[in-house]
Amino acid sequence: MRCTFAGLAILLLMISTAQSATRSEVRSETAQAERRGYTYAKAHCARCHAIGRSGRSRFKPAPPFRTLHQRYPIETLAEAFAEGIYTGHPKMPAFELEPDEINDLLVYLKSLE
Repeated sequence: MRCTFAGLAILLLMISTAQSATRSEVRSETAQAERRGYTYAKAHCARCHAIGRSGRSRFKPAPPFRTLHQRYPIETLAEAFAEGIYTGHPKMPAFELEPDEINDLLVYLKSLE
């Protein structure tokens, strides 16, 4: 009987450890994607948009990234990023992102909500 309880306790400990490791890996992957998304935004978007948690956009009509979720569900931007965002004003360049860039930028934008 003691062996059964000891075995069960060891099994539960192993499962708990595996789940904890998996959660840590997911957090690490998310943090890396968030950093890549920030890097992309800084390189391609910051000349017009405020990309951080504070500050004003350099180009007044460009919404700060931290407010985009108030206009659009962030997840819905994936298709627009893949197909290219084209706007009616000449300051916004047309661009298309690769799938990995889309994911990273969306993770970063979600972090600003």
